[in-house]
Amino acid sequence: MLRFGLCCLFKNEDIAFRTTTVKNLSTLSRDRQLLKLSDICLHNARNLQVALETVQRLGIGAFRIMSPLFPRMTHPEAGYSLADLPDGDSIQSTLEACRIFALNLQIRLSFHPDQFVVLSSPHPAVVANSIQELTYQALLAEAVGADIINIHAGGVYGDKHSALQRFGEVYDVLPAAVRSRLTLENDDVSYTPEDLLPLCEQRAIPLVYDVHHHRCNPDRLTIEEATERAAVTWKAVGREQQCHISSPKSGWESGTPKPHADYIDIGDVPDCWRGRKMTVDVEAKAKELAVVRLMADMRGNQNS
Repeated sequence: MLRFGLCCLFKNEDIAFRTTTVKNLSTLSRDRQLLKLSDICLHNARNLQVALETVQRLGIGAFRIMSPLFPRMTHPEAGYSLADLPDGDSIQSTLEACRIFALNLQIRLSFHPDQFVVLSSPHPAVVANSIQELTYQALLAEAVGADIINIHAGGVYGDKHSALQRFGEVYDVLPAAVRSRLTLENDDVSYTPEDLLPLCEQRAIPLVYDVHHHRCNPDRLTIEEATERAAVTWKAVGREQQCHISSPKSGWESGTPKPHADYIDIGDVPDCWRGRKMTVDVEAKAKELAVVRLMADMRGNQNS
């Protein structure tokens, strides 16, 4: 019943995504900038297609697409749209092929923007930039058929209640393509599931429950309670629940359990997750090797 997901990159497979910097682009004329960006975006779109084919071959059921698939697209100076790029039509058709492939093979796609996307910030410029980035993510998500754009709540700024209130107010004015895909995740420092669930329940925002973060930053909820309450937020919008799992690099007794291990210890998979219909993104340094091993471990555990 569990659908395991790979996050963005590969360890052993020969699949790589290209990027560039604003500094590098600034040395070029605008025409040459667009040529370079077009080449990178087409390469990345084609490699996304290869990534999905590889995920399907490995039996992995979900894939998180790297946020900067189209690098610097929202930058105030170097930014661009697909219509600006010489290969824009080919890029669009490649994304459409990815969408159809994922749909037909039932590979669930998601995005997880970087930490600089902060809707709870008290600074208007940060919020404006965050909305711009989420709008770009929604454009990509729509093109490839991804149903999740997952973010963290951000900082506390000395008053957790006010920060979450600001988040809710910004959420209400987001473009529909963002709102319909936006999810919230508990983190390992500031916001627990118990902190986020009232906002999620009030605004019909699905909660992506990260069990590793919850173990690092616990609240009054048990893992079973947090899993079930998060599940209700997904049922409210008629979508399959998504959770995240990691194992600590140095073990739970090390005093520093936050860094992720190369692989997942099957003992870290909550018993209450077994047999549930949901997606579990595997956040592990060994990437696809970790997902494949965990799937094998789960099968072996069921058969023993």
